[in-house]
Amino acid sequence: MKRLIVAFALLTAMPAHAAEEPFFSLANSHTVVLIAFVIFVGVLVYLGVPKLLTDLLDKRAATIRAELDEARALREEAKTILASYERKKKDVQEQSDRVVAAAKEEATRAAAEAREELKRSIARRLAAAEDRIASAEKSAIREVREQAISVAVAAAGDLLAKQMTAEAAAGAIDASIKQVAAKLH
Repeated sequence: MKRLIVAFALLTAMPAHAAEEPFFSLANSHTVVLIAFVIFVGVLVYLGVPKLLTDLLDKRAATIRAELDEARALREEAKTILASYERKKKDVQEQSDRVVAAAKEEATRAAAEAREELKRSIARRLAAAEDRIASAEKSAIREVREQAISVAVAAAGDLLAKQMTAEAAAGAIDASIKQVAAKLH
């Protein structure tokens, strides 16, 4: 602090040489300003202003240091949280990949089961259709036979009616009655 005062006094003394009054005279305004400044600085030193200023600056530096430490701690905490979320994100991604793979596998299996069920259903329907066709074929054959029998009986009846005389009819009726009587007794 003393060096500062001496340096300041030397710098302010330079223009005093140019003044017409001697430098250390109270008539010289530079001298009066220098004395007032020295007294002002002395009062400030006496009252402890420099210590007060350094204490304030030290407190401010400590506050800044504490804020920086807190910021570093928050940064580290943020990095930790970020790493945690990235791990969670990775875990969730892996889990979703597993779920998607399981769903694809399930869909593939379900599609295969559906194909097999469709094949069985087609086979059942084909067998049922073949059964219906066979039944319809038997029914058609039976109807054709019945129709053929009906036509044959009608044709035979017509033929017999044309060839039959009254005497032959009476003889056939008598023979039929004897035959029925023999079978019933």
